[in-house]
Amino acid sequence: MDVGRGSRLASAVALAALVTCAHSVAQPTQRDAPANVANAALSAAEWTAIKRIIGDQLAALRSGDAARAFSFASAGIRDQFDDAPTFLLMVRQRYGALLTARYTEFLEGAVIDGHTIQPLRLVMSDDTVLVALYELQRDDRGGWRIAGCVIAPSTVRST
Repeated sequence: MDVGRGSRLASAVALAALVTCAHSVAQPTQRDAPANVANAALSAAEWTAIKRIIGDQLAALRSGDAARAFSFASAGIRDQFDDAPTFLLMVRQRYGALLTARYTEFLEGAVIDGHTIQPLRLVMSDDTVLVALYELQRDDRGGWRIAGCVIAPSTVRST
């Protein structure tokens, strides 16, 4: 992959766009509000846990395990859908790139204005590169849950 300065700028712009448009993708409820997450950096262990949650959800989505995939969603996302099969159907219809990417790679995450954002590079079969920007929030027990995802184009091209 050809990764240069432009990709860092594109990632920063895309991260800002996610924070700006997050409410149009998934309307978080008050109980989804980030707990004790300001603009402070998260520990390496927390970023590892975030990546594990996303990776586990992707594996469940790709295998068609709706219940397991749904279990990684925040309360606000779960409230938007009647059940796990409806959630899986929505993902297949609106986020197909997550399921069909030939290669994925976690990029550096960030906490922006209290929003925890984890980008995931998606390389498609035609070498198009997209970035899935996940927003994560803490649940009532302090664990991480996926509160939304936006898929954006990338300036990076696969070689």
